[in-house]
Amino acid sequence: MIKFKNNEYQCSMELTLAIIGGKWKALILWHLADKTLRYSELRKTLPTVTPKMLTQQLRELEDSGLVKRFIYTQIPPKVEYSLTQVGKSLLPILDAMCKWGQNYADEDERIEQVKKLT
Repeated sequence: MIKFKNNEYQCSMELTLAIIGGKWKALILWHLADKTLRYSELRKTLPTVTPKMLTQQLRELEDSGLVKRFIYTQIPPKVEYSLTQVGKSLLPILDAMCKWGQNYADEDERIEQVKKLT
């Protein structure tokens, strides 16, 4: 049992998934891997996410300490997002997930081709 911020988790995997799980968080982190992006740039890289969901996911990532938000005091306001050091520590894991997905897709394609030949 792990206690973290007034929540109890059965194991560390459950905690990890609570922090980065869901459809958009890992993708947001991946797009911020080596650059700082404005909100509108993130929207362009994730065209199917709703503005409300993107804002919610960014806030949760910021609350978790994985993403930092920098607000420029100008008119019109300008906000940029980037990874914190803790966020950057997830990049090898995200890279492994990306490679696994590609290998899985490649293997599935090979299986389908074999099925067609038989």
